[in-house]
Amino acid sequence: MSTTAPDPLATLGSLPGVPDAVDSVRKAVDRVYGHRVMRRRSNEVTAEAALRGSRGSAALAGADWNLEEVRRRTDFSGEDEARTVGAALRLTAEAGQLLSIWRQSPLRVLARLHLVAAGGAAPDDAVGRPRLAGEPVDEPLIEAPLPGADEVAGRLEGLSQLIIAGTAAPALVTAAVVHGELLALRPFSSHNGLVARTAERIVLIGSGLDPKSICPAEVGHAEQGRAAYVAAFEGYTTGTPEGLAAWIAHCGRSVELGVRESTAVCEALQRGAA
Repeated sequence: MSTTAPDPLATLGSLPGVPDAVDSVRKAVDRVYGHRVMRRRSNEVTAEAALRGSRGSAALAGADWNLEEVRRRTDFSGEDEARTVGAALRLTAEAGQLLSIWRQSPLRVLARLHLVAAGGAAPDDAVGRPRLAGEPVDEPLIEAPLPGADEVAGRLEGLSQLIIAGTAAPALVTAAVVHGELLALRPFSSHNGLVARTAERIVLIGSGLDPKSICPAEVGHAEQGRAAYVAAFEGYTTGTPEGLAAWIAHCGRSVELGVRESTAVCEALQRGAA
């Protein structure tokens, strides 16, 4: 008799409140994809969603710039905030190029994301690889205990195997777990939050939930605020059903707020105001 290995992500889809969050996200995404503007101007909506998502992710990383400043700026060198915004923009642009690799080699994708985010700002030997024992991590927003290098390596490998094996879990659940696990591990010397949110984006796109990348969860994470983001993440780190469900619901609400943002963009395009 053959046995099938359990699917740990799929079990999270039945946690209290999670099915409702999944259903609410699915309905919201379907509505924006059904907007008449999407039939002929979806590329413009995608481009605007990328810009707004980048701004939101950078805001959570401490560079809370006005959208028009992000749109106008061409030089992202110099001060720390400018480099953070530049990193967020580069990551968003890179995400769509890595979809075909993600399901076969997620660790390779994560290494590439860190390389893109760092953009030469980190020591060369620390870029694009998980941190070694004793190496510091620059991630001021997240104050949870930092796992050791051996634990990071083991959990990254476990996460990679789950992604490669595939899961019956809803896209929202998988995206939330990938995001939360990368925040918890902070596997790189820098830019872990930016990388984690980009990985969440990759899962949402690659799963087919948001294939045109018009539902930027980063917008929603930023709109709910840094305090709410950290509080929800702390629920994830507890590993309890309640904490995990709260984090997944928070990520679901973030997607819905991203949908709301892109719906407004569709309406503006329809009026000829954007």
